[in-house]
Amino acid sequence: MDRRDFLRTAGLSLASAQLGLARPPAEVTGRGWQQFEITTRIEVLQPSGITHIWIPLPSPVATEYQRPLGNQIDGLTGVARTVIDQTHALAFVSCEVAVGRTPEVTVVSRAATRDRSVDVARPDRLHRASSESLKPWLPASSVDLRDDIVRRKALEITRGATMDLDKARAIYEWIVVNTYRNAKTRGCGRGDIRFMLESGDLGGKCADLNALFVGLARAAGMPARDAYGIRVAPSDLAYQSLGTSSPAITKSQHCRAEVYVREYGWIPVDPADVRKVILEEPPGNLPLTDEKVAAARTRLFGSWEMNWIAYNFATDVNLPGARFGRLPYFMYPQAETAEGRLDCLDPDAFRYSITAQRLALS
Repeated sequence: MDRRDFLRTAGLSLASAQLGLARPPAEVTGRGWQQFEITTRIEVLQPSGITHIWIPLPSPVATEYQRPLGNQIDGLTGVARTVIDQTHALAFVSCEVAVGRTPEVTVVSRAATRDRSVDVARPDRLHRASSESLKPWLPASSVDLRDDIVRRKALEITRGATMDLDKARAIYEWIVVNTYRNAKTRGCGRGDIRFMLESGDLGGKCADLNALFVGLARAAGMPARDAYGIRVAPSDLAYQSLGTSSPAITKSQHCRAEVYVREYGWIPVDPADVRKVILEEPPGNLPLTDEKVAAARTRLFGSWEMNWIAYNFATDVNLPGARFGRLPYFMYPQAETAEGRLDCLDPDAFRYSITAQRLALS
């Protein structure tokens, strides 16, 4: 059998299977669709004992803004399987490499995307979701929110708002005005929103600021979720800070957010990217009144530019075979040896790289 293993990510639940890259289906051609290929290469230079490697894949769930087109494994020195959780739109490759072999693997994924926008000025009652499908995106029933700091802050921010859309917008605007992007935060941040509110330090990166939106929205009674993924191309909207500058995207991971409002369905938001524009868009440290900031602030409540690939909505992730704890979220490659978990935020020491290219649609 050839060394190449193929994995198929459609219609599975916590299972392994073989999968191959696919041509885009007919509905992906035209109408704003674009196709990307993402290649992740991993080599563990100092293995100790059995090595485990986990690589996130594009979401296996087809939506109106993203379609999975398959995944392919090359150069694998061990055994691999895919794990898929449809509830959290989660898919990843799980590899195990035996003692005495140099752990190496390359995963190539393809996905099609098109820009996503919800017209928040026009309710659409066709987007009704069942209460069962929304349950994972609300606070656990065992959580007592009566004296919770997140709940108190959510009630303060949304005071006077009676409609869920108004509550969601109030939370979004509060985050845009009151938080800041901290360039010194490692990776995408920790997402510890209670620490942020208790300490009063409202700085961080996307996994902090957008997690704050999600936590506050849930505490206000609205289903909400984090969306983890990676930027794959430059922005077509003239934002240097909101896209990639080369095919190398090893450090381009980005978390977004969604909130569910009954009359509109899932509304995409990204207050963290507004703060990114403020900090990083040339010449830097722009005021809230700047034209580019104002445009981003308006656009990022209700739309996402899809130069970004969604991985999953999963938090508190338990990787199969992992011995060194759960992940708060999963959008970086992970690896463990007998010595411990490798630092996913140090790709040079970990020895991994991620590249992306835009493909021509047939």
